[in-house]
Amino acid sequence: MGIGSLSAYLVPTFRALRNGSPSFIHHENRQQQPDADAPARLHVDELPPAETATVGRLPELQRQIRERLDEVLRYRQRRAHWVGTGPLERRRLMDLEQRGEGATYKGIGKNNNYDQSQPTVSIATKSHREFTRESVLGCSSIDNVTNVQYLGSGYTKAVYKATLNSSFSVALKSVDFGGHDMENCVKKYGSSTDCYKLASFKIVKEMTLMERLQHPNILKLYGYCYQDNNDIKDTVTAITELGSPLEMIQLLQTPWEERFRICLSLMRLLHYLAHSPLGSVTLLDFRPRQFVLVGGVLKVTDLDDASVEETPCSPSSPSDCLMEFPARNFTLPCHKDRCEGINEKRNLYNAYRFFFTYLLPHSAPSALRPLLDKIVNSTGELIWGTDETLVHLEKVLDIYRNGHYLKNNTQTHKTEYKRVSDASIAAENYRCWPSYQHDGCLLSVFSVDEAIDVCESHAQCRAFIMTNQSTWTGNVAQFIRVNFLKLSFIHQQ
Repeated sequence: MGIGSLSAYLVPTFRALRNGSPSFIHHENRQQQPDADAPARLHVDELPPAETATVGRLPELQRQIRERLDEVLRYRQRRAHWVGTGPLERRRLMDLEQRGEGATYKGIGKNNNYDQSQPTVSIATKSHREFTRESVLGCSSIDNVTNVQYLGSGYTKAVYKATLNSSFSVALKSVDFGGHDMENCVKKYGSSTDCYKLASFKIVKEMTLMERLQHPNILKLYGYCYQDNNDIKDTVTAITELGSPLEMIQLLQTPWEERFRICLSLMRLLHYLAHSPLGSVTLLDFRPRQFVLVGGVLKVTDLDDASVEETPCSPSSPSDCLMEFPARNFTLPCHKDRCEGINEKRNLYNAYRFFFTYLLPHSAPSALRPLLDKIVNSTGELIWGTDETLVHLEKVLDIYRNGHYLKNNTQTHKTEYKRVSDASIAAENYRCWPSYQHDGCLLSVFSVDEAIDVCESHAQCRAFIMTNQSTWTGNVAQFIRVNFLKLSFIHQQ
């Protein structure tokens, strides 16, 4: 099956996947594809002339399209950070600069408080069938995708999971023809072609920002594909890193260490956005559903509603810089005709109300709670900016990673434990909460002394096993506590 048939079914027929029929049907009458090396163009000149519009409505739609196009072009004024392996099929707005056979991938350098550096990897000789994180994928890469699954949709986009080369899973994003944006636009303006063009610029904007804002906590853009779909030219599909949805109810049941990791990841992201190459970036649609987890790391996946525009203001009109939230409002100072720090502050308060207040303090080590409470309160009152907040969260990480949160306990333990090497306990586990295992009690500790303290705090604990596993902090051991009558301490090398 050719990529043209995949193109057609990324939008209308993919919706059938929601009913459990992940299949593609060949399009006999799809449009002829131009040469892969066709020059890039935006097709703005193909907007219908004003005289064919319906009583002045279509020119309004054209104005919206031009505004979105202008926004994308503003984001693309700087040089791209990554380059392709060669000409991509149906290249248009997202065409990348070609550098010849010596092309290399270079990530962003170091930032103030953490290392974002990426290894320099030559990709000039990589095959487009070699699906690595550095490769740039195009239409031929998704020619024979398998295991296509519908994941969900929002106002504009539909998202699908697909497997490339039978081994590499990606997310495919395309305009949802049955989505809110398309349906409302077609009802109002009667032009599916131009309504698609308006909606598709959200995907193009998102791809542009993924390209420009490369960071460990921003979803990676692997590539994109343009192809014709019946009466609509150049339907666009973004190929991105695949993550799992962020389920807040499940997160509340996970160990504190993992919840802290999410908050730290989020703060590193917000710090980067406040100082990005494009200026201070705000996430206007800031909700947990806009984020995913990739290997336990939080990443923002939706950037189509991001903005670098700072709110204009007048010193004589304080209401210009009013930030309104459901629980409270803030008025920021007007400086040089712009609301000072409004993008950064909006992100930070949303992080407080959606993440910090739920995930940071609950079940944290007691010695860390005063510092965590200070972080939550300072972000909730917008006393700190992203710089100060990140410094304090990194301090929490340092204290936790090095075991400085443990009390200097000189008192003897209630029970004497015996160490038994290379042994196991033939008994049933009991459940505890929160735990790394739902059917047992698997927690993380810094040392054997902490393991004993935790075991003694559980009435059911009669023995525990120290394992050689470690969590993301690097040096925190994991252990299992089991319900066993004989008092013994098992250490597994």
